Amino acid sequence: MRMSIRKPAATGLKALYDLEAYLNDSPVPRTTLDLLRLRVSQINGCSFCVDMHAREARQTGVSDQRLHALAAWRDTPFFSDDERAALALAEAATRISDGSGGVPDEVWDAAADHYDEGQLAALVMTIAAINAWNRINITLRNTPA
Repeated sequence: MRMSIRKPAATGLKALYDLEAYLNDSPVPRTTLDLLRLRVSQINGCSFCVDMHAREARQTGVSDQRLHALAAWRDTPFFSDDERAALALAEAATRISDGSGGVPDEVWDAAADHYDEGQLAALVMTIAAINAWNRINITLRNTPA
């Protein structure tokens, strides 16, 4: 670990923790949020967050089978249509620098077919928040304990 930002960035970290609490109380199922956090962390290669969110997903009832299959979610029968739409949105929003021009309309439209505006807002905020956490932990070289 390069440094701890708990003291020098205490106010900023509190804001992120408050955002997480807000999102966990959103109308999106907690298991869906946990799957998104884990999948985005896998994409970004954040070992700290992969470890944390795999454990949290287990605690909220995500089976080991689904956890093991998450990286290949498109090719397995273990995820609902709602979860698939959310995972596709998370992947597209996380990979915005891959030259895709942002989130494709068909990905957004599929998510909008499964979630209302309040839920979509929670999904977008969850994706943004975990990307922020990934970048913080990767930059500081935080590793699982």
